[in-house]
Amino acid sequence: MENALFITQKLINWYAVNHRNLPWRDIYDPYRIWISEIILQQTRVVQGLEYYNRFVRRFPDVRSLAEAPEQEVLKYWQGLGYYSRARNLHAAAQSIMDEYNGEFPHRYADVLRLKGIGEYTAAAIVSFAWNQPYPVVDGNVFRFLSRLFAIDEPIDTSKGKKYFAKLAAELMDKSQACTFNQAMMEFGALQCIPSSPDCTVCPFQSECLAYSRRTIVNYPVKQNKTQTKDLYLYYFHIHDAEHLYIKQRQGKGIWQNLFEFPLIESEKVLSFDEISQAFFLKKWLPDDLTCDFHLIIENRKHVLSHRILYANFYELKLKQLPDAPEELIRIAQTAMDNYPVHRLMQFYLEKNNRFV
Repeated sequence: MENALFITQKLINWYAVNHRNLPWRDIYDPYRIWISEIILQQTRVVQGLEYYNRFVRRFPDVRSLAEAPEQEVLKYWQGLGYYSRARNLHAAAQSIMDEYNGEFPHRYADVLRLKGIGEYTAAAIVSFAWNQPYPVVDGNVFRFLSRLFAIDEPIDTSKGKKYFAKLAAELMDKSQACTFNQAMMEFGALQCIPSSPDCTVCPFQSECLAYSRRTIVNYPVKQNKTQTKDLYLYYFHIHDAEHLYIKQRQGKGIWQNLFEFPLIESEKVLSFDEISQAFFLKKWLPDDLTCDFHLIIENRKHVLSHRILYANFYELKLKQLPDAPEELIRIAQTAMDNYPVHRLMQFYLEKNNRFV
């Protein structure tokens, strides 16, 4: 590419002046770079920063993470969402201990083999830690390059991803791979932002084809739109003065192995009669038990990539909680903070000052 060196140098010059000072920048520890990259997937930097600092204080190296129980790792991840990231981190740390004697692998292919690490994350680790010339192409890079060159290739296809990776590799000054990748990502995060970027101060205004054609809003192009479905969750905080019921979420899914109150899931709105008949009179409580039954939170919306959740929380207060049915766990209320929970549970517990 004729003007590759010009674009790269301009980008690196911009980065030298405008980049943010973040704790995972200007370090060469592949473990901490890895942790930061996994946390920042689906997470804004402002939110991720606090989690990163807390996580690496508790798990400062591969060994400490590998040897920790999964439940504790999930607890430190609590609130970040997409909990498979934490489970994969834990499994990958154990693999590094078993297969590489605790030393983070240096080769791109070996890093890519670790659970939960894809091409983007592997490239980030080896380029930031060892300046290896693998292009890092994330959403920020897709956006910047697609606008700069007015690229109509959809970014959510295999062909599109390969196209942008090749383009980024052609632009890269291989002697400055680390800085180039950081600069590309930072430019998309701070300057070439998704909505209403300030193109008047953009150093690439004269080179940007989308700007000259007034088509900024058209990029990046996506071929497929994720189809979402509504799911209604009815949670039941069943407790007496000292104990409550929880259950561990089983099976595959984003909340696998996390803890929550017993619940009913439905793809349609349920009436109070349907809830009461389906739930405590029939399943988890003896027929002759009386309790106070109150709706505490109604239709709390929580958006996932493929689902829109509407959570309802009912409180059922009893004089004395029976022994737990087989699928539930009876715990002391004061022990609730020992169990990792998902964001909806965390919201309820915080909002109602419940044992957090």
